[in-house]
Amino acid sequence: MDFFIQTVAALTVKQAAMLLVGMGLIYLAIVKEYEPALLLPMGFGALLVNIPFSAALTHTVGGAAQEGALSFLFQAGIATELFPLLIFIAVGAMIDFTPLFQYPVAFLFGLTAQAGIFLTMGLALLLGFDIKEAASIGIIGAADGPTSIYVSARFAPHLLGPISVAAYSYMALVPLIQPPVIRLLTTPRERAIRMEYTDRKVSKRAKILFPIIVTLLAGFIAPASVALIGFLMFGNLLRESGVVDRLAKGAQNELANIVTILLGLAISVTLDGERFLQTSTMMILGMGLVAFVLDTAVGVLSAKFLNLFMRVKVNPMIGAAGISAFPMSARVIQTMAAKASMNNFILMHAVAANVSGQIGSVLAGGLLLGFLGGH
Repeated sequence: MDFFIQTVAALTVKQAAMLLVGMGLIYLAIVKEYEPALLLPMGFGALLVNIPFSAALTHTVGGAAQEGALSFLFQAGIATELFPLLIFIAVGAMIDFTPLFQYPVAFLFGLTAQAGIFLTMGLALLLGFDIKEAASIGIIGAADGPTSIYVSARFAPHLLGPISVAAYSYMALVPLIQPPVIRLLTTPRERAIRMEYTDRKVSKRAKILFPIIVTLLAGFIAPASVALIGFLMFGNLLRESGVVDRLAKGAQNELANIVTILLGLAISVTLDGERFLQTSTMMILGMGLVAFVLDTAVGVLSAKFLNLFMRVKVNPMIGAAGISAFPMSARVIQTMAAKASMNNFILMHAVAANVSGQIGSVLAGGLLLGFLGGH
C-alpha cells in the first residue's frame, strides 16, 4: 500500500496527461478503427511508459541500471531501423503492381503527390526547426508510416513520437482529408470524367523483373534509398516469383502482424510526457496535416496540368491517389467518381497511382537521406 501511494505521488501532470493520450489512442483504434494495428499497441505502450518507476523502461535496481523490455525493443528495432524495414518486406509482398503496368502514366502522380513532403519541410524551416528536424516532419507527407519512422529515427529520434502519431493518424483520416481538397480544386464535370481501362495480360517475367529493375535504378539514383526500396521490392519479388508462396504469405501475415505489434510498442517509448507534451508536438501535428493537404492538392493540379496536353483527358482526382496511403486513397477517389457520375469506374487507375505512391514515397525518403547525410 505504501508503494502504491509512493507511485501515485510520483505521477507528474505530464505523465497523467499522457495516460489520457494513451487511452485516447486506444479509443481511436477500437471504437473508430483508425489504424488499429499500430495505434492500439502504441496507445497501450503509452500507458506502460508513463507509469512512474515503470519496469518496462530502463530503470535502476540495487544501484545498477536494468534495461526494460520496451527500451530494448526501441534499441533493437527502431534505433537499428530494423522494424520499419521488415514492415517494408510485408508491404511489398502485399502489393500487386499490375495496375501500374496497365496504366504507366500513373507513375507521374506517384512522384508529384510527394511534393507536400518538401513544401512542408520548407514550412518547418520557417518555423525554426533545423534541417534534419524539418525533413523528419516533412516526411509525414509520404503518407507512409514505415518511411516516416525510418527517416525520423535517423534524423530526429527525439521527434519520433509525434511524427509517428501524426503519420498513422492522418493515414487513417485520408477519407476525411482528401475529399474537401479535391472538391475545392475540381469541377463536378472534371470529377465525372470517365477513363477507359484495358485489362492487358502482364507476363510473369515482367512482374519478376520489375522489382529487380526498380531496386537497381533507385539504388544508382539515390543510394541512400537502397534499404527502403530494396526491402519493399524484395517483398514484392517473394510475391511474384511464384516459387516461395509460403514465404510470401508468411510476409503478408505473420511477419506483418508480429512486427507491427513490436513496432507500435517500441515507438511508445517516445511517448513519455516530458518528451511528447511540448509546443513542438502541436506544431508537428499541424504540419503533418498540411503535408497531406499539399500532397493531395499538388497531385490533383499535376493531373489538371497534364490534361492541357492530352487529347484523352485524365480524371484529375487520379492525381490525389498518388499519395502512399494504400489502398485508402484509391477507394476515396473511386467513391467520389461514382458520386459524380453513376457507374464511373476509375478504381484501377487510382490503384495504379496509389501503388506508384508507395515507390515515390520511398524514393523521396531516400533522397532526403542522401542529400542530408543519412548514410
